[in-house]
Amino acid sequence: MSAVWHPFFQHGTEPAPPRAVGTQGAHILTDRGPLLDGISSWWVVTHGHNQPQIVEAIRETAGRLDQVIFAGLTHDPAEELAEALVAMTPAGLDHVFYSDSGSTAVEVALKMALGYWRHEGDGRHRIAVIEDSYHGDTIGTMSVGERGVFNAAYDPLMFGVDRLPFPEGDGAATLVAFEALAASGRMAAIILEPLVLGAGGMRMYAPAVLAGLRAICDRHDVLMIADEVMTGWGRTGRLWACDHAGVAPDILCTSKGLTGGVVPLAATLASGRIFDAHRSTDRRRTFYHSSSYTANPIACAAALAQVRLWQASPMQARLDALTAMQAERLARLDGRFTNIRQCGTIAAADLVVPEGGYLSEVGPRMRAHCMDRGVLLRPLGNTVYVLPPYCVTGGDLDAAWEAVTSFEV
Repeated sequence: MSAVWHPFFQHGTEPAPPRAVGTQGAHILTDRGPLLDGISSWWVVTHGHNQPQIVEAIRETAGRLDQVIFAGLTHDPAEELAEALVAMTPAGLDHVFYSDSGSTAVEVALKMALGYWRHEGDGRHRIAVIEDSYHGDTIGTMSVGERGVFNAAYDPLMFGVDRLPFPEGDGAATLVAFEALAASGRMAAIILEPLVLGAGGMRMYAPAVLAGLRAICDRHDVLMIADEVMTGWGRTGRLWACDHAGVAPDILCTSKGLTGGVVPLAATLASGRIFDAHRSTDRRRTFYHSSSYTANPIACAAALAQVRLWQASPMQARLDALTAMQAERLARLDGRFTNIRQCGTIAAADLVVPEGGYLSEVGPRMRAHCMDRGVLLRPLGNTVYVLPPYCVTGGDLDAAWEAVTSFEV
């Protein structure tokens, strides 16, 4: 028996997993044969596995510069990446704070927001969230996410938040509820996954709702935190999900695709307003957050290579093509599927079953069925989705959706 304890894996019921021995393009090579990576290895791989420019950037940097403390030192990969991120993200996000995962990027954002109001001498501390959201697995990020099977055991440690209904249709109920909260003068920030709630079931809402939430923030001086950890780097068909609504958050979190999915890295971008509230001659206003591997040079070099691919390649055309290919295949689904939906390159549908939800027994069965057919998918209960690397071919997508449609409930 292996000594490894796997994440989101029930060792009491699951068979031993395949062993990955190599990766290339849209595929993972295992000791049981190749697998089409239909979920971008948990939504991180963008340009494809073993992307040559990213691999070369890692090799070159590792040969001359490894980890150095980032408290009091800096280095070119971090500086150049920060400049590029500021130029590529929505206007006004002028400062970049590095960390090492999506969860920590969100923790940093929450601390920035609360620190801002403290330093401004305002007592605001309430955070608004959208039901069914997922923002990570640390205590703070679980607190602002949906409560349930993911985190029930840790409930005594989590802090309270103000929950908004998921934006159905035109999102009127959500907007009305947020307007009332924002008008109270107690709201420090709203945190949201723009347009697509990932682990919450690939639930999707309209860009107009996001624009409406931004307008409410502006009216009542509430900070907006956009968790673009999953939605960023093209997943929704634009570089950032916020771009669909033409909004700029006060704080933006990115990770996953930041390095093309090759090595861990995260960044939290903040406006000058947030940064200036912490900049002071009073050392007590210092932003006291770090990790041992903050701004790891090798990871920053990988991210910079990934950014340059966006700058030098016709990425929007590629996103448009993949979006169209996904739409074509969604149109073929039959009556066994409901709530068929798409946002850019993300395609999802709910399998009609007697009992749905995250713990639906159909999820593990479909996952095993697809793996037997050489496709790696991880349904969220009875919600199946395909979220592939951008190098995927039409034939690859056919294989993924054929694995899905051949499943028998």
